[in-house]
Amino acid sequence: MTTTFYIPPENVRGERVTLPYAEVRHASRVLRKGPGDEIVGVDGLGGWYRIVLDQLGKHTASGHIIERREEVGEPPYELTLAVAVLKSRTRFETLLEKAVELGASIVAPILTARTERESIREERSEGILTAAMKQCGRSRLPDLRQPVSLEEFLQIESSSTAPGISMICHERAGSDSTFNDALRDWDGECRITTLVGPEGGFTDQEIMDAVHAGFSPVWMGERRLRTETAAISVLAAVMLAYDR
Repeated sequence: MTTTFYIPPENVRGERVTLPYAEVRHASRVLRKGPGDEIVGVDGLGGWYRIVLDQLGKHTASGHIIERREEVGEPPYELTLAVAVLKSRTRFETLLEKAVELGASIVAPILTARTERESIREERSEGILTAAMKQCGRSRLPDLRQPVSLEEFLQIESSSTAPGISMICHERAGSDSTFNDALRDWDGECRITTLVGPEGGFTDQEIMDAVHAGFSPVWMGERRLRTETAAISVLAAVMLAYDR
């Protein structure tokens, strides 16, 4: 399996690349790479590169690009996962990792009436997203938004004119409004936004506000799912139906 390195966009200059220090250490100390060796790099903006190293020291490394590709490992749709911040930081960070693997484009942490934690560890979360992007073979780093209230998120979504569908997972939506039914109304070529609530679920008022903002309530089945389980199920269903 080829190891992928993260190369920030500002480190790509024409046909030359410079590895950030953390990646230099991995290349030299762990993988024992040296001048003349090939590596694969991604810039987090959809750029994928085959690179030949021509300089590798303890603190710096550089090389030249011999092949470029775009959007390697990326799905054909834009998927926004709006999910309530979890009380357990560990479970939320596991969800971030799986969201990358399953093709999320945007992860929008949401603060609801029943959310028990209002912050995320931003630097650590970004590191998790980057590591997951490299591990799973993507070339675009999902956009991790700052936590905002559900009200603010709905206002932002209501102002968007981009085509797509919007859904809110709700255990009382009923079996005649399943997630799969909603996907049948989507062509897989545009954006999809899904709201997943906190451990205690959305309040009735929050459901009403989301519906007023254009979100369709969808049912996830008979069993009560944890927040991260519901979110992963949504991502996996979309990926299996439309990723190609």
